[in-house]
Amino acid sequence: MRVIITGGSGLIGTALTQRLLADEHEVVILSRSPEKYSFPAGVQGVTWDGKTAGSWHTHINADTAIVHLAGASIAGDSFIPNRWTAERKKAIRQSRLDSGQAMVAGIEAADHKPKMVIQASAVGYYGPSGSEVLTESAPPGNDFLANVCVDWEASTKPVEAMGVRRVVIRTGLVLTLDGGPLPIVVLQYKLFAGGRLGDGRQWWPWIHLDDEVKAIAYLLENESAEGVYNLTAPNPLTNNDFGKAVGKVLNRPHLIPVPAFVLKLVLGEIATLVLDGQRAVPQRLQEAGYTFKFTEAKPALADLLK
Repeated sequence: MRVIITGGSGLIGTALTQRLLADEHEVVILSRSPEKYSFPAGVQGVTWDGKTAGSWHTHINADTAIVHLAGASIAGDSFIPNRWTAERKKAIRQSRLDSGQAMVAGIEAADHKPKMVIQASAVGYYGPSGSEVLTESAPPGNDFLANVCVDWEASTKPVEAMGVRRVVIRTGLVLTLDGGPLPIVVLQYKLFAGGRLGDGRQWWPWIHLDDEVKAIAYLLENESAEGVYNLTAPNPLTNNDFGKAVGKVLNRPHLIPVPAFVLKLVLGEIATLVLDGQRAVPQRLQEAGYTFKFTEAKPALADLLK
């Protein structure tokens, strides 16, 4: 299968590319500046501005799937998350709408329609949700991230009217030492300053990076897959319990809490990423027959940290 990936140079896209190559798929990565990257052997980089149809659609053949991951980083590219200024929030939203609409325009112009499109999204779709167990049928929230996710998902919906099968993946907190929340949490514990964030009762719907890319590959190859899938491990944890698991794996104490007001003071509105949560579960993914490599946080953390 030929798999065209947008956002292929990002955290998930890079790992997914390696997985697809190992499975002997052909990979095409759309990028604004493909010449800047040293893609693995067997990967073709194609220029695309993420705003217009361009000519990338000439790479679609009868055996093509598209994984659409493109969008400005929610947390920014630095170790500490960047504050959400009005300009930053606009970039987060607009990059997703522009690339989704441009994706639709490209598919519309293609001589061959792809077999399917996988549209990225996030569990932030559900908004802060307390302890409610959230399957894929749960309604959207109404905060900034939820509104972005709603519009993000809708941006590629028109491909369905062209006869293209579409899957939406709502990803949780991806566990990897290459980005996301884990490196910051690990540093906290390595400095013997580990503890809950805020009241610690917020749910963290985590997923190991290996399962993230394995699940995407599974959905690519499963011809009956369509609609929305939560990409989270079956057993989410509260922030407090997640911290305890990190402490046990690193053999560090879980003692020093970080008050919510401190995080809000330092990070601003983006503190919602760690202070609010969703108890999302992968009901449809498990019903589809996917088998997780990591269902519990402690073995997942041990795999990454030891």
